[in-house]
Amino acid sequence: MAKISTNQTSLCDRAHDIWKEQRHPLDGIFHPRSVAVIGASEREGSVGRTILWNLIRSPFGGTVFPVNPQRPSVLGIKSYPDIASVPEIVDLAVIATPAATVPQVIRECVGVGVKGAIIVSAGFKEIGEAGAALEQQIIAEARRGGMRIIGPNCLGLMNPIAGLNATFASTIARAGNVAFISQSGALCTSILDWSLGENVGFSAFISIGSMLDVSWGDLIEYLGDDPHTHSIVLYMESIGDARAFLSAAREVAMDKPIIVLKVGKTEAAAKAAASHTGALTGSDAVLNAAFRRCGVLRVNTISDLFDMAEILAKQPRPKGNRLSIVTNAGGPGAIATDALISGGGALSELAPETLEQLNQFLPAQWSHHNPIDILGDASSDRYAQTLEVVASDPNSDGLLVILTPQAMTNPTLTAEKLKAYSKLGKPILSSWMGGAEIAAGTQILNQAHIPTFPYPDTAVRLFNYMWQYTYNLRGIYETPSLPADSEIHAPDRILAAQILTKVSKSDRTLLTEYESKQLLAAYGIPTIDTSIATSDMEAVEIADRLGYPVVLKLHSETITHKTDVGGVHLNLADAAAVSGAFEAIASKVRSIDPEAFLGVTVQPMVKMEGYELILGSSLDPQFGAVILFGMGGQLVEIFEDRALALPPLNTTIARRMMEQTRIYKALQGVRGRQAIDLAKLEQLLVSFSQLIVEQPQIREIDINPLLVSPEGMVALDARVLLHTTADFAQKPLPAIRPYPTKYVQEWESPKGDRLTIRPIRPEDEPLMVKFHQSLSEESVYLRYAHTVKLKHRIAHERLTRICFIDYDREMLLVADRQVPQTLEHEILAVGRLSKLHGTNEAEFALIVGDGYQHQGLGTELLSRLLEVGKDEQLSAIVGYILTSNYQMQSLCRKLGFEFQPDRETGMLKAIFGKFYR
Repeated sequence: MAKISTNQTSLCDRAHDIWKEQRHPLDGIFHPRSVAVIGASEREGSVGRTILWNLIRSPFGGTVFPVNPQRPSVLGIKSYPDIASVPEIVDLAVIATPAATVPQVIRECVGVGVKGAIIVSAGFKEIGEAGAALEQQIIAEARRGGMRIIGPNCLGLMNPIAGLNATFASTIARAGNVAFISQSGALCTSILDWSLGENVGFSAFISIGSMLDVSWGDLIEYLGDDPHTHSIVLYMESIGDARAFLSAAREVAMDKPIIVLKVGKTEAAAKAAASHTGALTGSDAVLNAAFRRCGVLRVNTISDLFDMAEILAKQPRPKGNRLSIVTNAGGPGAIATDALISGGGALSELAPETLEQLNQFLPAQWSHHNPIDILGDASSDRYAQTLEVVASDPNSDGLLVILTPQAMTNPTLTAEKLKAYSKLGKPILSSWMGGAEIAAGTQILNQAHIPTFPYPDTAVRLFNYMWQYTYNLRGIYETPSLPADSEIHAPDRILAAQILTKVSKSDRTLLTEYESKQLLAAYGIPTIDTSIATSDMEAVEIADRLGYPVVLKLHSETITHKTDVGGVHLNLADAAAVSGAFEAIASKVRSIDPEAFLGVTVQPMVKMEGYELILGSSLDPQFGAVILFGMGGQLVEIFEDRALALPPLNTTIARRMMEQTRIYKALQGVRGRQAIDLAKLEQLLVSFSQLIVEQPQIREIDINPLLVSPEGMVALDARVLLHTTADFAQKPLPAIRPYPTKYVQEWESPKGDRLTIRPIRPEDEPLMVKFHQSLSEESVYLRYAHTVKLKHRIAHERLTRICFIDYDREMLLVADRQVPQTLEHEILAVGRLSKLHGTNEAEFALIVGDGYQHQGLGTELLSRLLEVGKDEQLSAIVGYILTSNYQMQSLCRKLGFEFQPDRETGMLKAIFGKFYR
């Protein structure tokens, strides 16, 4: 019976709790049992002395060893001349020696088995090539011994929960549940000082420096598993390994908010950040697209960074952008409204039943609309009654309560009354405006988990961040649609490859317009019927065949922008006009470059009225290919109405991309015009994205204009630029790993059924629901080692984590069968391979539908997972099997697994590693 159980019970369906199961490579840095301070010093005010003193005065449960070849003791503690002389195994080395000495220090640490280091020393890539060369020596030594490094050029690291202070800051942070990571050590000390005054606590406080080894992605992954961390806030100057950041952030963001303050929006700030870290800061617009894609919330100020961490810890996320405002003064309500609308939020429209209930107890002079002005003499009871009614309004996604201290209003008593409404199922924020008079009320509200702010526009700005965060997360995990005819209209990849190979072999990087349209058509993107003419007579013959009016465009292998050289003639009504246009184009182009003119293309003049859009892709040095969508035409640079996204796209992400543009409102239909087929446009964007990820030879591509109307859509012009052989080898990896088509293979069952074994897609969620509905209780028990109710197994929140996977982190293969009678698809079996955090191992899980057991499908699926593991260069694959699941044990044994008892779970641990050694 091809089933495997795991020991987890979470709806997240995590492979297992690795936090408890094994030590993570970063545990030696965050939870060291022994620390060596290399460069420890007696000199007052030195970094080496401060770090040693901080480790001593804040007990973390481990031993501290000073390393200084010049002194027998430091601060009264026996010192050692080098790391090799330390009498115990050292988990963490904190290095505070001159930059030039660090490579040798790391070499010595690796030699004695030190697994973690913090390099606080400066003088590396931020000073230029010499410093960068030192870094390369350091990382080469570290990788030789599997050592992980934080820094260089950093303040160090604190784990306030454990009492660890491996920094040269003046004191340790308070313990709390917010993890703070910063590339600026100076900002760390400022935040630390602020937090002590504000009573803000941290689960981790990390100065990451220039990220030679440990990156944002490593820390986000680690803190995502940390039970003490509830939210993660970042001060970022450069993103480093973009793929690792996006992968880790996307996995963690659904469970823990990740809030980032990224500097470098302006050119001057970008230069300052680059000079500080010695790294690229990246295009700000592309960074925003990346943050949206992985569910990270970007804020603009330090105060917003920590305010949002507090709010998201105290209040639920709003479902939308509609806010209800209750106030006892018109002015603050108007200020809040301006801030709300300018930030993209909306005032909720009060439902008729809400208005009716409010009218029953509010004075006749109340505003009768939102903002709900309950007047200056509002009592605490009036506030409470109003809030109770408004909280139930179905049109409201959140509430803001504003109070100004007036003679008839008691701020403290009102706060006491509102405490009962801290858990409404939608966020409630407050603004108690004033000074000493409202202080007690503010404290009451904050203690009741109702975030309170001195100004209403501040509260509204944070509400706007909240709904934007919800919007981003929903965009990632909304189930996209798969067109019914997707298999019929699959891309002609062979034709696309032939076109690109032909161009490359002719030593060109620029495709002609004709070749570009052929390429688009191969991926199902509609183009206009286009023919090439090399003489005026041939052009007239083609035009006669197509029917007038027609368009003539320059056909050239070297000239990119045809309009710049008079290479486009529109609306040619007869043969004479066509002949004249041919001669005009030929004459003009030959005067510029005699070899550039190869003829013209002839195509029908499209009479369709609609909107001109642009759809394109270019290469970002950090994130790889980036897709652009927006208003097109000749004035595209003037209007700058565009949105960016990282491929691959699905229909949900494509729609979100469109929604970010101003032209989207017009596409929905305005001023009596019909809406265009938005679902069809979504699919066109998805097809374009597929072209980008499947044909990596493409460096740049523009479809401008893409003409869309209620009658249809067509690419009128296109420009495609390929990589040269030299730059193709240097191009950045895609920031998001695309769908791994190489793992799509056919399989025939003993009954003769043709199945496709393939990686799962986000669009498979409905099929997964049906699959779980078909499973027997026994199959479920053997998979999960306990019973799991169907409603939990098919919950959207759970299935999103199964269908919307990051193919870098896990691979989930499904056996897909098309039912001959209905032509609908069904999933018959699922096999999952999940990488274990901080290791090069993965855990597998497997379940086969009851109707397809005992037919070899489980063996085939597990064999494919082992092949995936080999391709991904894993060191081992493990699985946990119930001792009573003999058939699964037999299957694993047949494929070469070895077994050992697992004391913690009471199950058998199956281990496969012989192909990877």
